[in-house]
Amino acid sequence: MLLTSLKLYKMQNRTLYFCLFVALLLVTSCATKKVAQGEVLPQLSEEETRRHDYYFLEATRQREMENHVDALALYEHCLEINPHSAAVMYELAQYYAFLQQPERSRFLLEKAVELEPENFWYRQTLGAYYRSIREMGKAIEVYEDMSLQFPARGELLMMLLDLYAQQNDYSNLIKTLDRLEVKEGKNEQLSMEKYRIYLQMGDKENAFREIENLSNEYPNDLRYRVMLGDSYLDNERVDEAFSIYQEVLNEDPENAQAQLSMVSYYEYTGQDSLLYVQQETLLMNRKLSTTLRAEVMRSIVLQNEREGKDSVRVFQLFDRLLAQPQEDASMASLCYSYMQHKKMADELTKPVLEKILEVEPDNLAARYSLLMMVVRRDDYAEAVRICEPAIQYNPEELSFYYYLGISYSQVERDLDALEVLKKGVGQVTPNSDKKLVSDFYTFIGDLHHSMEEQEACYEAYDSALVYNPDNIGVLNNYAYFLSLEGTNLDKAEEMSYRSVKAEPKNDTYLDTYAWILFKKGRYAEARIYIDEAMKNGGNMSATIVEHCGDIYYMQGEEEKGIDFWIQAFGMEHDSKTLEKKIKMKKYIEE
Repeated sequence: MLLTSLKLYKMQNRTLYFCLFVALLLVTSCATKKVAQGEVLPQLSEEETRRHDYYFLEATRQREMENHVDALALYEHCLEINPHSAAVMYELAQYYAFLQQPERSRFLLEKAVELEPENFWYRQTLGAYYRSIREMGKAIEVYEDMSLQFPARGELLMMLLDLYAQQNDYSNLIKTLDRLEVKEGKNEQLSMEKYRIYLQMGDKENAFREIENLSNEYPNDLRYRVMLGDSYLDNERVDEAFSIYQEVLNEDPENAQAQLSMVSYYEYTGQDSLLYVQQETLLMNRKLSTTLRAEVMRSIVLQNEREGKDSVRVFQLFDRLLAQPQEDASMASLCYSYMQHKKMADELTKPVLEKILEVEPDNLAARYSLLMMVVRRDDYAEAVRICEPAIQYNPEELSFYYYLGISYSQVERDLDALEVLKKGVGQVTPNSDKKLVSDFYTFIGDLHHSMEEQEACYEAYDSALVYNPDNIGVLNNYAYFLSLEGTNLDKAEEMSYRSVKAEPKNDTYLDTYAWILFKKGRYAEARIYIDEAMKNGGNMSATIVEHCGDIYYMQGEEEKGIDFWIQAFGMEHDSKTLEKKIKMKKYIEE
């Protein structure tokens, strides 16, 4: 079992449980030692010393090579030669910890520390061990001794702070903080921590004294005086807080920290009119950070909503703030979110989205919202203006290429549309939305068809179906174009049937399927589907009505077929043969 565990240990290549340090420990001296209790250790012979040193170094070499089974055996042999070797005990303690023999590990580690109490690393490892098994008292004892033995090591005091905090030992926390203060000097972090602990202890007098001392220590730093005022306000000493804030503002009228504290003061004392004035003064303070300004405005918005007040004042504040130069889009974004909450009209929110993009042109959410706004009103020229920079700032976002392609096409720039769609396809990754990619290829195919490039159209449609085999728009168009050519009618029928099955009430899909059956000479079946197309709105399409006439005519109902042709002729149409069919009273294939 022991060998198996060590082999597993070797395979996992993990750091030893107690090994917190990389440096190779020097082999302990073989001269006579005296331990803490005054025991005199036996001296090794010269031969024993040589053997011990040889096996120790070889064990360490095997450990570094991760031959842990050999290393363990060699360290044990070293201990047989010198039962009082602290270095060997330290190494073995780590192995036995990993092998889950905690009692053996603990004994060896404690013995190593007893033999060499001046070794920093041994003692620190022992302290960490006590912490790991939640023996906090012993851990504190180790670190307290070490802090006296190694006064230059400030991290020991930090460790003690953590241990005392876990024990809620406020008295010793304060004492340790005092020791750190002596070592490092008074600073804000230590004073505020002492202030917090004193408040937890219920010792408000000493709590305030900490902040007062900090303020007195740094009289030119107004931050500490404001902090003192905040401490008074938090503990209902409002008059003293107000006096301090006013003193600071007399020295520095634009002190943002003091102005912010005055907002809290007026809010605490219920002086609403003065609160509003102070909020506006703070918001317009050029020294206020952008982040804090947005936070203050957010609190005003939330308070306004909580109290159910009119939003006029809020939007007036937004107008004033957005009229100023903006470092980032945080304020404009907050304004837009509030407008959405208030369900404001597009014409009011559009300038705010423009402001966001002015400051952050790569703001994806704002640009997309603006795009959807103009698409809703079919303003494709404006959509082009929005999308063109989008593919520069957000080149990985496929939707902008797609909408730009649509917009180009709508403003009769088909070549530009085709180019940008192909550029968008070049951005496709394995993680891209497959349905969107399919739509890209659909649109590319449609554009090629409009340019009478039918082979390129079919290639694009094939790609669209690879990404989305159920793209019924492609299935229908592909099938219809094949039927017009009179080629691959079996393939056309299969594709068209799938589109009809997906949407059995779609007049366009029904017409396509009927027309393919017609092309294949299956007139009776074709009539069933063309009748369904006419029932579902196809009677409003000149093309479908003309097809209906063709099918009826070829099925033997010539008079009805001619009537449908006449009906189609009275509608807006682009048929090249319709007039001839009516005049000649017979079906003419295009």
